[in-house]
Amino acid sequence: ADGAPGSLLAAAGAMRAAGLLLAWALLHPAASQQCHPSSPGGVLRFTDRHAEIQVPALHRVPSSLDPLYGLVRRCLDLIQQNPLPTELLRTALNDPGSVRTSQVVQYELGYVICAAVALLFTVAVPVAGMCFCYCRSRRRCGGRLRAHRRSLGCRRRCLLACLSFTSLIILISVTCAFITSQRVKGQMEPGLGAVPSTLRTLRQHLANVPQGVQMVVDKFEVPRKQIISDLGGKHGSGQHPELAPGMDCVLTVPRCLAGLSRSVGLSIHAQLKAMTYAALADLQDRAGDLQTSLHHLQILHRTARALAAARAELEPALQERRRRVVSLLDDPRCTSCASVLGRAQSLELGADYSKVPSVEKVLKALAGLPRSDFAEMIRQGNGTFNSIPELAVERMAQVIQDLRGDLARTAEKVQSIADDFPLPDYTRPASEALVKAEERSQPYLREAQRFERYRWIAGTVLCSIILLILLCNVTGMALGAYGLSKREDPSDYECRGEAGAKFLLVGVGLAFLFSWLLILLVFATFLVGGNIQTLVCRNWVNQEIYKFVDTPGNLPPSMNLTRQLNLRRDSNLSSTYRECKSGAGLWEVLQLDRSYNLDEHLKTPKYTADFQKRLGDFTANLGDVRLLRSEGRQDLETFARSGVDEVDYGRFQEEIKNPVVQTSLPGLARNLEGLQKMQRNSTVAGRLAAEAQALWHMQNSTVQSQEALVAKLGESVQFLSRLAPHLKERVKRTLATTASVEARLPVQAQQILRQELGCFTRKELRYFTQYLSWVGQTLREDVASCQPLATALDNGRVILCDRIADPWNAFWFSLGCCTFFLIPNIIFAVRLTKHFRPIRNRLM
Repeated sequence: ADGAPGSLLAAAGAMRAAGLLLAWALLHPAASQQCHPSSPGGVLRFTDRHAEIQVPALHRVPSSLDPLYGLVRRCLDLIQQNPLPTELLRTALNDPGSVRTSQVVQYELGYVICAAVALLFTVAVPVAGMCFCYCRSRRRCGGRLRAHRRSLGCRRRCLLACLSFTSLIILISVTCAFITSQRVKGQMEPGLGAVPSTLRTLRQHLANVPQGVQMVVDKFEVPRKQIISDLGGKHGSGQHPELAPGMDCVLTVPRCLAGLSRSVGLSIHAQLKAMTYAALADLQDRAGDLQTSLHHLQILHRTARALAAARAELEPALQERRRRVVSLLDDPRCTSCASVLGRAQSLELGADYSKVPSVEKVLKALAGLPRSDFAEMIRQGNGTFNSIPELAVERMAQVIQDLRGDLARTAEKVQSIADDFPLPDYTRPASEALVKAEERSQPYLREAQRFERYRWIAGTVLCSIILLILLCNVTGMALGAYGLSKREDPSDYECRGEAGAKFLLVGVGLAFLFSWLLILLVFATFLVGGNIQTLVCRNWVNQEIYKFVDTPGNLPPSMNLTRQLNLRRDSNLSSTYRECKSGAGLWEVLQLDRSYNLDEHLKTPKYTADFQKRLGDFTANLGDVRLLRSEGRQDLETFARSGVDEVDYGRFQEEIKNPVVQTSLPGLARNLEGLQKMQRNSTVAGRLAAEAQALWHMQNSTVQSQEALVAKLGESVQFLSRLAPHLKERVKRTLATTASVEARLPVQAQQILRQELGCFTRKELRYFTQYLSWVGQTLREDVASCQPLATALDNGRVILCDRIADPWNAFWFSLGCCTFFLIPNIIFAVRLTKHFRPIRNRLM
């Protein structure tokens, strides 16, 4: 009988511990699973874009000769003031035989005038040289002075200064000619070599378009890997501290990197655990109430029976003890005993527990309870609920596998973007045109290189001759001046002065001999370089060339750039150049969206329909959790109907307030012991001592044990009296809550499943959308950029105009200065030779 309550108390203690654990879990809720559409983790990074072949941009390099280049361009602008001859060029390109000479002369009038001056110089200077030779043979030109005058010194110094000045100008000019000639030579070879290399680079750029498209399509691997990672991430082992013992890793924490299935299970668990744990805690309390109430009812029944039996045994002994004490205190020999007599007469029993209500009927109703193991039932319900994440992994395994297969089929659909992309069909004519341009340019480039080699040789030789003329001038002036300083009499012969005069005449002879070659080289380079500057470079800078090319009919069909470059009919070279220079792609320049709807091919539903449908159609029962089995429900219903709440616990409480004996036995015993000390009669004193001892024995042996039973009875009555008024309501609420939770768990689990799958679908669709948006932007702007075409045109202008034409024109300009300053150089040298020779007749 004693072992049963002990086992019940142990079970109740275990259930209380489990209840505390559930309450602790409720105080530490997991983070709510919400849908975060704009989380930073949802942004894909496409770093490895298509590596395009770029044409390095060339720029004009500042130079110390820029002022000379500017002066030459201004001179050419004065010589050729006519605008671009569109009519003449149209005729020359379309029907060369119908070009009239008058048209060419009218446009090239400035060059014609220069040609006339060059022709006059070519004829006049050699003729003047022959005349000078004839005069020298007659001893007239370059002879001696006939008379000495005081002004000869001033005239000689003036001639020396003028010859020195012209020699200095010629020296500066020939130096510039040397430098610019070398620059032309240094720029010509790489400049001519840049033409075929640039054309090949452009062809390679266009040929790499399919490869670039394929590289963009291959980047589908980025969202695919991310989606696969989201579908099936691995989770680490271990147990989260917020979970009850025995649970796996079911919360979203750094140690649990969940995939879709586990994430769904975690979300269901996190959102339903408060409701479920509360129901389990309530069920735990009712099970505890059942166990504890049964225990206290048994105590109540046993104790009330024991107290009634003890009262029946105590009553005759107490009556006998009262009679003897009263008779002793009534004895006349008993001194001062009357004061205690009243108290002895009131010595009788107090509480009568035979009058309290019986709980035997309640115990019979509760007999055999609990028939179910509530602790095991709650543990199983808790374990089933906590296994939802693992159940989700198991139930969703097949759909995860199917979704991975959908991704593989989506990759095949994405590949169709590269297969159907039409840009290579549009770039093929441009590539063919570039091949033809490269082949046709080779002969002209070789001729230009050969002509440049001849120009450099001729220029170097003639510049060297000019330096030789300058050397003769300097040597002649130095020897002549030195000879004059050593001559005492102007009529005296002095060999050094005579040698100086001869050096000057040698320089004059060289000037006459090579001046016509100089002017021919100057005019030939001037005609080529000047027309390049005024006809090509000037109109290239102000975009007039592009306007000419854009005008229909200006170019012959064989040179139709719109057709060869496969431009749209309403486009032109100027707008195409501007668009390419601003970074536009061939997609925009060629307006391929008119023939190929890229947006239609990049619509997200085209690639995600199967993915969405599979997730939308998926269902799984993840919330089928039994918290209370039928036998446990019957136990609680029997407990509520047992009548525990119908027992009149007030009667128990009224009897408990009454003492076991109305008069305090210890108090009466102490009174008798006090009277004993006052007695003079030893017999009475002995009887008083014996009665006091008997009262103490009755108190210690009987009354105290009954008082302990009364205290134990009071505890049970107190517990049952608190529980009874609310018992049916609590049991009813617990049963309703448990049934409601069991019914709501599958429904809400299904709702959370739909919500989580919807969140996951939107998240993965954002990956598809990001990728397809990036594909559209990259295909339109980056993969087939036409900026290299604009850069190639700009580089051609820099090479031809800034790096070749400018030093070329500066070369003929400098050499022309040398040539024309040879005329005053000849005059001053011839006039100066007379002053270095002895005077024939001296005048005082």
